[in-house]
Amino acid sequence: MHLVVSHCTPLTPLAPRRSTALDHVLRHWQALPRAAADATTLTPPHERAIADALGWQSDDGALPWAARLAHQDGIEVGDGAWGLVTPVHARVGSDGVHLADPETLSLDAASSRAFFDVLRPHFEAAGFRFAWGAPLRWYASHPSLQGLATASLDRVVGRNVDGWLPRQAAARALRGLQNEAQMLLHDHPLNAAREAAGALPVNSFWLSGCGVVQAERGTAVTLDERLRSPFLQADPHAWDAAWQALEVEALSPLVAAGERGDAVRLTLCGEGASASFQARPRPAWRRLTERLAPPPAASHTLLTTL
Repeated sequence: MHLVVSHCTPLTPLAPRRSTALDHVLRHWQALPRAAADATTLTPPHERAIADALGWQSDDGALPWAARLAHQDGIEVGDGAWGLVTPVHARVGSDGVHLADPETLSLDAASSRAFFDVLRPHFEAAGFRFAWGAPLRWYASHPSLQGLATASLDRVVGRNVDGWLPRQAAARALRGLQNEAQMLLHDHPLNAAREAAGALPVNSFWLSGCGVVQAERGTAVTLDERLRSPFLQADPHAWDAAWQALEVEALSPLVAAGERGDAVRLTLCGEGASASFQARPRPAWRRLTERLAPPPAASHTLLTTL
């Protein structure tokens, strides 16, 4: 069992106030070599951790999430190159263009398909295969997407998109499609209805996760993203509440599995780095003496370094 937790960087210096399960991990599990990175990589640490667990090899920003997700959504991907097309709301301000968290769009399947159908003829006219998978998962397939490095959506939400746009020649057609989409959606009746209902308009898309499907040769891995939305929406109270739920529902059972002698691993991922720990067997007498020892330092000290 390998649990990867994303967006562990606390939004306040004191969060989480205490994590008994994580304190146990820091004290008793084996710390594995850290995956050094920084907050400017196209691929965030949690995506890299999962790719490593799956046995994938690729350059920064070129992990084929789209092909994997499309296959899981029942789309025949073959050996073509795919990209994940996420409908988004882009806010234009004096300081540039910023993307809202797509989760805040609250798109249902019918609304998503309606927007998808608006853009589909333009993608197909440009030679792309365009497929719908889920409200926030559309897919495009084209040879130009093979090896195209793009920034993960998690890198871009809440930030100026200019520094994250792909600059390669292969991205020119996509930039043209993005400009077309923005013009098409600007005053579209679908968005007029959304704005009248107090919802954010869908006025652009973000491309990520490009590449061809790769074989998965690694071990099973589970991604827990419950900290994602609070982090991307900069809501420290929601982040703290999500962490407390994570402690009870995920970390504590993982620690219990490790105490039973199961082969378990935990990877905590922040904006710039990740830290991994592996449970190791300990004799009963050592577990007893450990309970009598002073408690370790607060676990938030580790999280602030991610």
